[in-house]
Amino acid sequence: MSTKLLQGKKGIIFGALDEKSIAWKTALKCYEAGAEIVLTNAPVAIRMGEINKLSEMCGNAPVIGADVTHLDELKHLFLESMKHFGGKIDFILHSVGMSMNMRKGHHYTGISYTWNHKTLDISSLSLHKVLHTAWNLNAISDWGSVVALTYIAAQRVFPDYNEMADAKALLESITRNFGYHYGVRNKVRINTVSQSPTRTTAGSGVKGFDGFISFAEEMSPLGNASADDCANYCVTLFSDLTRYVTMQNLFHDGGFSFTGVTQGVIDKIEKGMQ
Repeated sequence: MSTKLLQGKKGIIFGALDEKSIAWKTALKCYEAGAEIVLTNAPVAIRMGEINKLSEMCGNAPVIGADVTHLDELKHLFLESMKHFGGKIDFILHSVGMSMNMRKGHHYTGISYTWNHKTLDISSLSLHKVLHTAWNLNAISDWGSVVALTYIAAQRVFPDYNEMADAKALLESITRNFGYHYGVRNKVRINTVSQSPTRTTAGSGVKGFDGFISFAEEMSPLGNASADDCANYCVTLFSDLTRYVTMQNLFHDGGFSFTGVTQGVIDKIEKGMQ
């Protein structure tokens, strides 16, 4: 993207881990579009990932560690970011999610509720905590934009997506509800982007992920949307071109979400029955 849609804007990118991350690609696209950014992730993710490499690629963007479940760390993140920027924040990407039940292979009908609470805290309530902290500090500029990444399993059953489906449903609800209050007070818009299944480090850990991708590719008239294209879409949502889009769950999936069946899928099923 060669246009400077975000010239002069300042944003925080949550969740960049490595080059496969949508957050990583979004950070690069935002920087390319003229924005200044701050990168953040949990301290353990910073140690495991390659975020310092990304920082260099984004003009030596500051890297500020923050556990999204801890309000004091989020407050520190926002205060330090505003100090760095010399003012308020114009956009935020929330690309955060983790499920211990999925990592440990627990079936949805037999999850550990202790781990489930942690999943909801990290993957969903963290958005509320981010917005709550920004709200109390009045940290987001009027007409600012917040985007959180989600998946269609919040609306439809994908058995192996497990408890993350519940987490994404809660994430989308928080988007709508906080989006109302932030819109009324500061004209801040808050949306989720429901992306095609994407080969990120986190996504690849989902059981049957290759099947997810293949099925979605067959069912999408345009094919699966790439992580780079998702990053481009996020840039438009951070820009002033989408100032009246808020409280929406925006499907970025090549048409998968509204396709009942495709001829290609029918042909394969019929061929398998012969």
